[in-house]
Amino acid sequence: MRHRRVADLMTPNAVTVQRGTQFREIARLLDEYDITAVAVVDDDGRPVGVVSEADLLRRQLSKAGAATAGAIMTSPAVVARPEWSVVEAARTMEERRVKRLPVVDDADRLIGVISRSDLVQLFLRRDRAIQEEILEEVLTRTLGVAPSAVTVDVTDGTVTLTGTLERKSLVPIAVRLCESVDGVIEVIDRLTFDRDDAARDGRAPDGTTVRPAPEPG
Repeated sequence: MRHRRVADLMTPNAVTVQRGTQFREIARLLDEYDITAVAVVDDDGRPVGVVSEADLLRRQLSKAGAATAGAIMTSPAVVARPEWSVVEAARTMEERRVKRLPVVDDADRLIGVISRSDLVQLFLRRDRAIQEEILEEVLTRTLGVAPSAVTVDVTDGTVTLTGTLERKSLVPIAVRLCESVDGVIEVIDRLTFDRDDAARDGRAPDGTTVRPAPEPG
């Protein structure tokens, strides 16, 4: 079980400009390709910055300085790697307050771009695909639970788990793993358990030793 990677969702052959590209040409590219930003690359294809719609608007309002990509761009460019999980990409977008990330290879050359809209595609995964991943990867392969023990229903990304697990400690683990599956919006827990292993073999679930209280006298 793994999260989808940036390489799985990115758009290859990203639209780019050079430092000397003029304001009007950048605006035309944004409109033609229906995108919100373009990467500015050097002669070796390495991103040196990004020009967004917001950058164009700031330049238009201020009327200050040269109207080229090199003068307007936000630099340095915030980039992603193809091996990143989509969770890492989403976190970077949120922390840096950007909508798109240029994707670079090991030589820092541009190989694609990933946007918020690409990440949203995860939540459009078919319910059947989510159900199969939970049954096969989470329950059977990771937790070793028999497929007949738990029923997994998925409706519009909401997962309902019904059935009986062997141990109580497996219930929150199963829920957390299901929540981490790409495309899952919510997990409804209706699981029960056969055995309460809250304190087993002299140890609590967190590994601490459980000692009996001393006898009086």
